[in-house]
Amino acid sequence: MGQKIIRFSDLTGKHVEDDGELVRIVVRQHPDLEDGPVEIEALAEELTTLEELALDLVTIELHHPDSDEPETVVLEAETFNRLAGAAPMAEVLRGAKRVARTVPSQGAAPTAARERVNYASLDHAGRPHKGRTTDAEKLLVRQHLDAVNERLAVEGIRTIDLTNAEHVARYGLEELARERGVTLD
Repeated sequence: MGQKIIRFSDLTGKHVEDDGELVRIVVRQHPDLEDGPVEIEALAEELTTLEELALDLVTIELHHPDSDEPETVVLEAETFNRLAGAAPMAEVLRGAKRVARTVPSQGAAPTAARERVNYASLDHAGRPHKGRTTDAEKLLVRQHLDAVNERLAVEGIRTIDLTNAEHVARYGLEELARERGVTLD
């Protein structure tokens, strides 16, 4: 006897016909969240307006000389950018000293080390990675190519080049390349 699993979006209850269209959402902070982060799933199409609603936030740590623990502050990017007076904030950040990435302690939860990166989010879309590029990631890159490239450049990662046939094929950018009058290498 066989079994059939029918999946639905946790957000809208909409039937999921193709698991490849599901986006994993980890909710880390919410006023109604009581016992730590939770995971839900939704269709990529349900999240397309999310970018329009999202706030550009900056998370910083303040390391005061009289305190052992840093103070974490979250504020709007525009407010943070106004703090830079001598040069634009993007220039200040490009010239800033890199902070060494911390290695999780051995006591850290093993699931944290295995948490997968969601390339179908604007925070990670377009980054080089192994494996399949999902339709959701392709859509985000197509719709927000300039913003994705700007983020990649700030992060010091290769940008997506419309003259690069591999990039165009990977992200389905053929039409965008034609619109911009770009010929492939």
